[in-house]
Amino acid sequence: MTIRVLLADDQALLRSAFRVLVDSEPDMEVVGEASDGSEALRQAKEHSPDVVLMDIRMPGTDGLAATRMISADPSLAHVHVVILTTFEVDDYVIRSLRAGASGFLGKGSEPEELLNAIRVAAGGEALLSPAATKGLIARFLAHGDSDEDGRDPARSERLDALTGREREVLVQVAGGHSNDEIAERLEVSPLTVKTHVNRAMAKLGARDRAQLVVIAYESGLVRPRMD
Repeated sequence: MTIRVLLADDQALLRSAFRVLVDSEPDMEVVGEASDGSEALRQAKEHSPDVVLMDIRMPGTDGLAATRMISADPSLAHVHVVILTTFEVDDYVIRSLRAGASGFLGKGSEPEELLNAIRVAAGGEALLSPAATKGLIARFLAHGDSDEDGRDPARSERLDALTGREREVLVQVAGGHSNDEIAERLEVSPLTVKTHVNRAMAKLGARDRAQLVVIAYESGLVRPRMD
C-alpha cells in the first residue's frame, strides 16, 4: 500500500526537497503541494492524502488553522497531519495537538526521522515521545478551558463510557508508551492493547493516539506535571 503525502509549506525549495525525499521511497508518493493553509485544505479534499506535512507559519491561513479545518471535516477523517516547523517551542506542540495534529516534527530532523514520521502517522500512531507527553503536554494542556483542578468537565463525563481496562490503557497511552510496552506493563497481549485503544478512540471520538493523549490530560484522568 502506497502512503499518499501532501506537502504544505510556503517555501518552494523545502517542498522540492521533501518531494524528492518522499518520492524516493517505494511505499510513498507526493500527491500534491500547497503554499498556504487554504490551498492545503483544498488539495486535501481533492487528493485525499494519508498524511499532510504541514508547516505552521504560512501566509494567509496558517498551518494550525488548516489543521483545525482538516480535523473538523468528516470527509477527511482518515487524513493525518504532521506539523513541521523550525520553531520547536512548547506552545506549538500543544497548539498543534489541540488543532488535531497527529504529531510534531522539527524541520531540522534527519531524513529518516521524517520518513518514519510519515509511516507512523499513516498507521494512526502518535508522534509523541514519552518525554514530550510527560513533560510538555502535561504542563500546558491543563491551562485550557477547565475547572479549578485542571479538568474539563465535558471531557471527564466522556470517560464514563470507558471500561476500567480501557481507562488503564488510556493512562499508559498518555504516558507515551507503545502497544508492546503497555502489553508488558499490564501483562496482556499487544493485540488486546490495540483492541482497547481502538475502542477508546471510538468511544471518545479521537482521531488517533495523539488525540487520546489530549483527552487524557484535559479530562483529568492523568494529572499534569508542573515540575
